[in-house]
Amino acid sequence: MSDLIADIAVNAPLKQLYSYSVPVELAGLAKVGMRVRVPFGRRTSVGFLLELRSGSIEGLKSVKELLDEQPILNADLLALLRWAAEYYCHPIGQVIRSALPAGLGNDKSTTKILLEPVYRLLSCNIEPRGAKQRELLEFISKHGEMSLSRIRTSFSAPHASLQRLVELGFLSQREQEKNRDPFRQEELPKDTCLTLNSEQSEAVESISSALGASGFKSFLLHGVTGSGKTEVYLRAVEKCLKEKRQALVLVPEIALTPQLVARFRARFEPAGHKLAVLHSGLSDGERYDAWRAINRDEVEIVIGARSAVFAPLQKPGLIIVDEEHESSYKQAEGFRYNARDLALVRGQQQGCPVLLGSATPSFASFYRSEQGDVQRLSLDHRVHAGKMPQVELLDLRESPAEGVLTNELIEALQQTLERREQALLLLNRRGFAPFLLCTDCGTSFHCPNCEITLTFHQRDRLLRCHYCDYAEPPKEECPECCGQNIAPEGAGTERLEEEVAELFPGVRIARMDRDTTSRKGAHQKLVEKMMQGQIDILIGTQMIAKGHDFPGVSTVGVLGADSLLNLPDFRAAERSFSLLTQVAGRAGRLSGGGKVYIQTYYPEHYALTCAADQDYLDFYQQELPFRQELGYPPCGYLANLVFSGNNLAQVKSSADSLADLLVSRAGSVEVLGPSPCPLARLRGKNRLQLLLKSTDRKALRCLRSVVERNKNRVNTGVGLYIDVDPIDMF
Repeated sequence: MSDLIADIAVNAPLKQLYSYSVPVELAGLAKVGMRVRVPFGRRTSVGFLLELRSGSIEGLKSVKELLDEQPILNADLLALLRWAAEYYCHPIGQVIRSALPAGLGNDKSTTKILLEPVYRLLSCNIEPRGAKQRELLEFISKHGEMSLSRIRTSFSAPHASLQRLVELGFLSQREQEKNRDPFRQEELPKDTCLTLNSEQSEAVESISSALGASGFKSFLLHGVTGSGKTEVYLRAVEKCLKEKRQALVLVPEIALTPQLVARFRARFEPAGHKLAVLHSGLSDGERYDAWRAINRDEVEIVIGARSAVFAPLQKPGLIIVDEEHESSYKQAEGFRYNARDLALVRGQQQGCPVLLGSATPSFASFYRSEQGDVQRLSLDHRVHAGKMPQVELLDLRESPAEGVLTNELIEALQQTLERREQALLLLNRRGFAPFLLCTDCGTSFHCPNCEITLTFHQRDRLLRCHYCDYAEPPKEECPECCGQNIAPEGAGTERLEEEVAELFPGVRIARMDRDTTSRKGAHQKLVEKMMQGQIDILIGTQMIAKGHDFPGVSTVGVLGADSLLNLPDFRAAERSFSLLTQVAGRAGRLSGGGKVYIQTYYPEHYALTCAADQDYLDFYQQELPFRQELGYPPCGYLANLVFSGNNLAQVKSSADSLADLLVSRAGSVEVLGPSPCPLARLRGKNRLQLLLKSTDRKALRCLRSVVERNKNRVNTGVGLYIDVDPIDMF
């Protein structure tokens, strides 16, 4: 009997590993990094083999099955996943599961390996009768063994003829694996290899030196909008490939993926380098195939959103995090990791440079560069000596808007259209109106599951909650006073689209928000139409502000600029500055200059004045003293403990009990709360939070471990999650 023990991480909300005996018939085949099927309670479960050791197997259940012939998780990736599980206080089995594509990690997946027939010519003394059969035989004879998909590029509906040729003995047929190609309907873009200016050349030289040294080093590429950061990325990846290593490029969300992927494909595919994409916009099958190709070391460049930080690269040589300031790098639910921070950890563990890029760096990254922990590379000028846009703050206190747009912005849009140029309008609120209001008694309509008003979507005739997706049709009369004067209050992108269409009849208008881009490929189609000049005015939420290069845009309008400033969050000013600077940077990228109009009730706020001047350093210097005084990141560290449950009394009891314990052991850690979350009720759950704050990261980690050991103080029916390094407190 084998005395081999396997320590398994099960896909369950449990932190510990479980030990199983390895049967004799599997002992020589079992390897760390494989998936296994094991008995778990009254059921069987998929687990991940993390350790093999010798010992007494008495009383241990046995591994039932090995699900892989070779490990799907290499040692380096496992080290990253185990570090992340520990740091972010999340069960290792669920961490591994979240890093894998659909089709791996559970029993219920329907994702399968796709197979297709491959045909090879056999010797035969007779001639086929049909003309199409003869043409097929001649084609296969000329090109050798051919797959069905390759034959279909030259013949329409060849399957029946091929099957007949197999039956007659002219061809042999076998099955081979076929990768689902997300680019199959796209032409290869044309490359524009630009001449580097002096700032870009210096940046590329610094990164290349680090690549040649084959060790970890972190860089912050701080370049103004339109300064050519993407070309620096491309040159750095070229150097990485010459070193015979792989490159990983992260983008904050799939909205940015198409344009960046097009640039990389145009540069590298003609030279024979294989590229893969990983993001949620792919089908399960496409993601599954891409992940497996990366794991087989068939891919040299990986581009993807947040979860691509876990791509199973065998020899990573460079990690790039584009728009590194974006909050969407932080996972908001479940395994709450930050992909930007994990990229730095992966670079340290695997000895490769990490390049963070942004026009508006996160405070954490810029602070590290000021401390000397990150080398800052600056691109202070737009490429080809292009001018930065002029920004005008429109004071709504002096010139209130009659509708959504002020007269100044309407006039600017009219002039833009007369010049046959394009415009962007940013309103970071989707739907027609934030809420409906009874003007007789003041009643508004709230989500029954969440403590927020329902957003009115006029096109669908629905009131919808943007948190839990509850929806109901709008009422004809007020449920409180039976009045019928129910009107939409405020404005969203849908209402803005309607107003612009009324102001400029016949103008080609499009809207880019989550409502219009939910279908696969919808976002990319809008981007392509903008690039081809088929849209005159593009209206959207913050999607339109992020990383897009629309050369025809000369005018940008920002509405509701104060909305982010008024959020109860210490990062409110930083987010406002970043969003406004980013969207302003969409103007005049090709022609130079451009004009930006920001409608605001608070034009003297430093976040807005610095954004108008495109002056990051001035904003940083004004904001940093507040962070230092209060001990908030990057001058301190946070962990947010959120308690949720149906019974508010039980939630409060659990939070109070754990708070008392933590205060008694706090040391240098400040324990704030418990207090209601800003969204005190969400998806039917009552929510309280405890905020742990310290300037000592080790002390904070020790107190987090106290929480882990004392979860028994949390009542049954009350959930507790720990959000380490939280990005928002909602």
